[in-house]
Amino acid sequence: MLNLPMKSLAAALLASAAFAVPAALPSAAIGQAATQGDELAQVSRHLKAMQSMRASFTQTDRSGQTLSGTLTLKQPGRIRFEYQKDAQLLIVSDGRALTMIDYQVKQVQRWPIRNSPLGALLDPSRDLTRYGKVVPTGDPNVVSVEVRDPKRPEYGVITLIFTRSGSAPGGLSLVGWVALDSQNKRTTIRLSGQQYNVAVADTAFAWTDPRAKGPRR
Repeated sequence: MLNLPMKSLAAALLASAAFAVPAALPSAAIGQAATQGDELAQVSRHLKAMQSMRASFTQTDRSGQTLSGTLTLKQPGRIRFEYQKDAQLLIVSDGRALTMIDYQVKQVQRWPIRNSPLGALLDPSRDLTRYGKVVPTGDPNVVSVEVRDPKRPEYGVITLIFTRSGSAPGGLSLVGWVALDSQNKRTTIRLSGQQYNVAVADTAFAWTDPRAKGPRR
């Protein structure tokens, strides 16, 4: 049975929270603006070219508690976090809202995608030059982008982390993100085994409502 702190860890994915920036080394000022623009453009190309993705994920809080599972993504707007069986949790986006289903207590919670930091990942049409900035990492093979809407600070910030990969869409591979909520609770998402632009049926984003019989979308 999953304890309450671990369920809070899953809920952190959906909360309107501030996202922590990974530790980084300062970069040279000369050419920084051009590099910012080039890297933001490359991230935009990656998100637009990433029509689907499957990956394994681990989700860890600041105390070291970890959940694992499988992530499935299909643009536009659909994502599924299939947690390990003992978690009895599922997070699904149908393109309109993110839903967390707690099968242990038969509870369902929903949030509009636009209110979640994950909106930056699920809406590739967003103009990153308006909402994003490159965060120096000190590693030329790692690209870190912080995305926030200055007019909507309550929606939070997401820092997406990519590695350069010639075989991935747009030359980048999403490897995870790091979250810090308003209560200073850190959540780290790490991805592995990424498979891009594989066939994903729309039914992958259906879910069974524990409050009633039958699948939901």
